[in-house]
Amino acid sequence: MKHFYCYHNCSTCKKAQQWLDTHHITYTATDLVATPPTAAQFLSWFEQFDHPLKYYFNTSGQHYRQQNLKALVPTLTPQQAAELLSSDGMLIKRPLMVDEHHLTCGFKVAEYTDKWSE
Repeated sequence: MKHFYCYHNCSTCKKAQQWLDTHHITYTATDLVATPPTAAQFLSWFEQFDHPLKYYFNTSGQHYRQQNLKALVPTLTPQQAAELLSSDGMLIKRPLMVDEHHLTCGFKVAEYTDKWSE
């Protein structure tokens, strides 16, 4: 099952959701801020998918900048990154879409076409 983590005030999330709906992609949506993925989920994704830790962070977000994470993220262990991401949904690059075979952060039409078209 495809899981779509989004933030209702995010225009990028709205575009991604519209793309999914237009292409008749079945998914379960969860508010990324109210119910972020758990640290255990992030650890599992870090192992399963070949993305650097920075890929998961909303590097243009206020929370990221306020915590000066640009300097910190490269030094984080996977456990530390997972705990940080799961503690604040605003730190997660959105939307986050995942199933048993793929994970994407952010929205790019070409990537969604490649990974999520049925």
